[in-house]
Amino acid sequence: MKNFKKYIFISFSLLFLGLGGVFAQEKDKSLAKANEEYADSKFVDAEADYRISNSKFPNRTVAPYNLGNSIYKQNQASEAKFAYAKAIKSTKSRPQKHKAFHNIGNVFMKEKNYTEAVEAYKNALRNDPSDDETRYNYALAKKMLKENPPKDDKNKDDKDKKDKDKKDQDKKDKDKKDGDKDKDKKDDKGDDKDKDKKDGNNKDNKPKDQEKPKPQPGGISKQRLENLLDAVNNEEKKIQDKVNAQKVQGKPVKTEKDW
Repeated sequence: MKNFKKYIFISFSLLFLGLGGVFAQEKDKSLAKANEEYADSKFVDAEADYRISNSKFPNRTVAPYNLGNSIYKQNQASEAKFAYAKAIKSTKSRPQKHKAFHNIGNVFMKEKNYTEAVEAYKNALRNDPSDDETRYNYALAKKMLKENPPKDDKNKDDKDKKDKDKKDQDKKDKDKKDGDKDKDKKDDKGDDKDKDKKDGNNKDNKPKDQEKPKPQPGGISKQRLENLLDAVNNEEKKIQDKVNAQKVQGKPVKTEKDW
């Protein structure tokens, strides 16, 4: 593993040294000064002059690319990748894109972000398929990715397994619950049959002398209704007899003869 890290470091350095002469700009004094400072390992001073150059010539690729290298040398890899990304965006040159993608791949390897490292080296090879150093780093990144899959993927697999186990358990619980319901229904039907049977036996075995007379509409029994009707008829008869007697008493008496 130490050899792998050493190889990545050497690969990074070689790409930068090849870049220094190619990207030099005669009219950009800050860039030339920064390159000298970088060669003398004065990375802080080089970073400052690369930033000045980048501010004067924002559309050029050289300053942001070399700025990324000087920042990387200060063990600020995560910050360096933003400078490399700007260099990639600013240039249309395939060799320059290749070197920027290669170095940004080194940043991702340092961060142990092997997924992005694989993609960065892949893009570098698209711009220069013949580079053995990039091809080696690409193979290494794929190997590290296989041995160290992203945590999100692992968490997703664990979550999917938990969800599946939960669904299976819920289904078992539901099936058991439905089975208990069917059993309860069956027991209830048996109880109803026993109750009907018991009620039927009581009804059949009940003595006739214990049966109560059925009430008539209105809650009055037939015998009581007949008694009331008889009483009403008797009262009407008494009233009628009294009226007839008064009529007889009020009738005028005729004389024996008429004059």
